[in-house]
Amino acid sequence: MTAPQTNVQPYLFFGGRCEEALAFYQTAIGAEIGMVLRFDQSPDPLPPGMLEEGFEKKVMHCEFKVGGLTLMASDGCGSKGGGKFDGFRLALSVPTEAEADQVYDGLAAGGTADTPLAKTFWSPRYGLVTDKFGLGWMVMVPEPR
Repeated sequence: MTAPQTNVQPYLFFGGRCEEALAFYQTAIGAEIGMVLRFDQSPDPLPPGMLEEGFEKKVMHCEFKVGGLTLMASDGCGSKGGGKFDGFRLALSVPTEAEADQVYDGLAAGGTADTPLAKTFWSPRYGLVTDKFGLGWMVMVPEPR
């Protein structure tokens, strides 16, 4: 059994494109970037051979907020260590249909509009998009109560 203070947060690996992803999410969905730690800033030396050559300045760990959710991310230890986001999507709820259009279009830039935004029985505006990093999103406006 887990303690009440237990927390689960998404941790995303971008295989060398984390800084690009942070800038993209800042523009596309208004992400707020928090701390960013690079591999060459690690307080402890990294084990030999752990890091792909050229990754010294890449992101070891970072945090960013989208609405009330804090996500964590990294470049991983090499270019093969990320960018494959299968089996889940991040559900992004926004208050208005205009905002849904805006974030959907922002996330779709360079990505794939999987299911166009439309009215459903649970939402006045709902659609699926996969961004240019391969991360799937469900964009929706909650049904008015």
